[in-house]
Amino acid sequence: MTVAITHPGSAGKARKTLRQRLASRSTKKSIAFYLFIAPWLLGLIVLTILPLLGGLALSFTNYDGLNLATMKFMAAKNYTRIFTDRDALYSLQRVLLWAALNTPLWLVLSFVLAYLLNQNIKGRGIFRTLFYLPSVIPLVAVAWIGRIMLHHIYGFVNQSLELVIPNVSINWLSEYALVSLTSVAVWTGLGSGIVIFLAGLQGIPLELEEAARIDGANKFQSFRNVTIPLMTPIIFYQLVLSLVSALQYFALPMLLAPSAGGNSGALSTPPTRSVYLFMIHAFRQAFGFQRYGYSLALTWFLVVVIILFTAILFWSAPRWVHYESDMK
Repeated sequence: MTVAITHPGSAGKARKTLRQRLASRSTKKSIAFYLFIAPWLLGLIVLTILPLLGGLALSFTNYDGLNLATMKFMAAKNYTRIFTDRDALYSLQRVLLWAALNTPLWLVLSFVLAYLLNQNIKGRGIFRTLFYLPSVIPLVAVAWIGRIMLHHIYGFVNQSLELVIPNVSINWLSEYALVSLTSVAVWTGLGSGIVIFLAGLQGIPLELEEAARIDGANKFQSFRNVTIPLMTPIIFYQLVLSLVSALQYFALPMLLAPSAGGNSGALSTPPTRSVYLFMIHAFRQAFGFQRYGYSLALTWFLVVVIILFTAILFWSAPRWVHYESDMK
């Protein structure tokens, strides 16, 4: 009988060779991963991170957008100037009011319409398409539609009101510009909100609603005690996104509301005063008056405001947002 004797060092060499192969395979996978994400990573660094850092650095200077030779370091003067700039404070107040009007109205209408379109009704596919169509219309076309509909003489709204009130001539785009802007913005954004709410509603198990009805709950009680709690993560997501978007709103008021000088969208003349939002003020400082450093300071100040409001929302979330893991 022959007994095979294995040298104790050979097992250690085999284990070492296996570890080297695994390490080599892991290294190759890591290299392949970084090569695949390199275009995106390069774009993120060059087109996002570096411009952000450059903008932050320029916000502490008097940069005019053209001449680097005259650029001087201003320390925090651009930021302290915001609190003495009446137009900046006024535009901040207007954008906060605009966000307080637009965000809840858009959120409620989107959710209610999504709930109705989720019911078993005839032609709901047609209704879903019709509600979504405004979301794909270009912004310039939306502004022109709004100006045509809300014209103080020939607009569809005033022409319809004349059937009830003779000789009506309400100047919606100047006297009620904030209401008009809110209406057009909500109409334009309903489609995207409905799509996301519909996805959330269709993810609610039917068994839960059936169990609530078996327990004696009517449709309203089922909606209040089952549907809304399960939809709170989606509502929270929509709320954060819509608030951030509302605070940065810029293009539509510039295109929709006629400016003080009568030339809508001009760089040197603002739109109607009631829709003079914060980003419009920052835009005019940069491209209307060549105060790029101050404009960047205004923009970064708005970033801080957005972060503050977002932090408040996340702080309040545990009190009203219900996740499936919490329910278990």
